[in-house]
Amino acid sequence: MFENLSDKIDRAFKVLKGQGKITEVNVGETLKEIRKALLDADVNFKVAKTFTDNVKAKALGQNVLTSLSPGQLMTKITRDELAELMGGKNAELKMSGNPTVILMSGLQGSGKTTFSGKLANYLKTKKGKNPLLVACDIYRPAAIDQLHVLGQQIGVAVFSDRENKDAVSIAKKGIEFAKLNNHSVAIIDTAGRLAVDEQMMNEIAAVKKAVSPDEILFVVDAMTGQDAVNTAKTFNERLDFGGVVLTKLDGDTRGGAALSIKSVVNKPIKFVGTGEKMDAIDVFHPDRMADRILGMGDVVTLVERAQEQFSEEESKKLQKKLSQNKFDFNDFVSQLQQIKKMGNMKDLMGMIPGVGKAIKDVDINDDAFKYIEAIIQSMTPKERSNPEIINGSRRERIAKGSGRQVQDVNKLLKQFEETRKMMRMMGNKDQMRKMMSNMQNMQKPR
Repeated sequence: MFENLSDKIDRAFKVLKGQGKITEVNVGETLKEIRKALLDADVNFKVAKTFTDNVKAKALGQNVLTSLSPGQLMTKITRDELAELMGGKNAELKMSGNPTVILMSGLQGSGKTTFSGKLANYLKTKKGKNPLLVACDIYRPAAIDQLHVLGQQIGVAVFSDRENKDAVSIAKKGIEFAKLNNHSVAIIDTAGRLAVDEQMMNEIAAVKKAVSPDEILFVVDAMTGQDAVNTAKTFNERLDFGGVVLTKLDGDTRGGAALSIKSVVNKPIKFVGTGEKMDAIDVFHPDRMADRILGMGDVVTLVERAQEQFSEEESKKLQKKLSQNKFDFNDFVSQLQQIKKMGNMKDLMGMIPGVGKAIKDVDINDDAFKYIEAIIQSMTPKERSNPEIINGSRRERIAKGSGRQVQDVNKLLKQFEETRKMMRMMGNKDQMRKMMSNMQNMQKPR
C-alpha cells in the first residue's frame, strides 16, 4: 500500500531540488503535485485541499535552516502534517470494564469476523488478557462456524447460541458467560450487510444499548477507498464508535481511506490488519505511517517486532557465543526461524530507511529461506557445530542431499562467515566505535 503515493510525492519534492530557498512559486508547484497524488490515492478532495493549504502556510512561514535544504524542510513539514492528518498519535483501546466489552461493527466482507479473532489473539498474547469471542452474526450461515474455527486456532473460547435468532439476547448471554468464566474481555462479532440498511443499523444499535460496550470498533476494508469513509460516517452517526480498524492494508490499495477517515469522522484509526495470519495485526501509529509513506522506513516497529521474537535470555546466550567465536549453523538456523516469525519479508525490509523504494519492484518470496534451511539440514550435527571442517567433498555431499548446486553451498558458507564477522564486530563495542569513527573520517571534506 501507498507505493504509488510515495513515488508521486517523491517526484513532487524533486521540484525543490537545487533550489536555494522556499518561495511561493516553487512551493506552489510542489503542492500542486502532492494534491494530485493525494486525489489519485482516493483521498477526499476537501481533506487533500486542507492538507496542502496547511503545508503551504507552514512552509512559507519558515526560514530554511542552514543545515536543511528547501526539499528537506518541505519533507519534514509534509511528514508532520501527514501524521496529524491520520490522528497525530496512536489511540489506545478502551479497556475499563470487567469484563471489558468490545463491540465490532462494519459491512459484510470488511473482515470483521477475522479481525475479531486477530484482536482476541493480540489481547491474549500481547496484553495477557483472557478474551471470549461472542458470535452474534445470526444471518451469515458460516459466521458462527468461522468464529469457532478461529477460536480453536488461537486457543480462545467462543460463546454461541445457534438456536437463538435474537442478537441482543445472545450478546447479553455472552457477557454473563464471560463473567461466570473469568474472561477479562468479551469481543462481540455482529452481523454485517452488503450495504448500509436500516434493519442492520437498528439491530446493532439495540445490541449497543443492551450491553453498553466499553469500546465500539468500526471495521472497514482499506481497499474500498472513499466508499469506506462514507460508510464510516453513516455508522458513526448511529453508533458513535470509538475507533476505526483498517483491514487488508497489505492489499493493492491506494490508501485514501487511511488518509481521509480521521478528518471526516474525527475518530482515530486504532488497528490495521496487515495479512491473513492471526498475528497480522498492528496498532496504528500515524507518525510511523507518515514515515513509511515518505520512504523514511519504520525502524521503531521493526525493533518492536524483533524484541517480541528475541528474548533477553536468548540474546545473552548469543552474545556469549559471539564473544567466544562459537556462533555456528545451529544458531544461524535459530535466528532465521525468529526472523520468519516477524512477518512478511518485503514488509520488514520496507521498514528500513531507504530500502522500501529500492525494493518496491522486487518480488521477495517468503520461501527465500527454504533452500538455506535445506542445505543446513543436509549437514551432519558435527558440520553444523564446526563449519570450518566443511571441505570440498563434504560440500558436494551437502549439495546432493539438499538438491542444490555446490555453488549454492559455497555461497551460503561465505555469507555465514560474513554474518559471523559482522555480528562479532557488533558485539565488540570498541570495534564498533572504531568503525564508526573511520566512517565519520571518510565523510569529512578534504
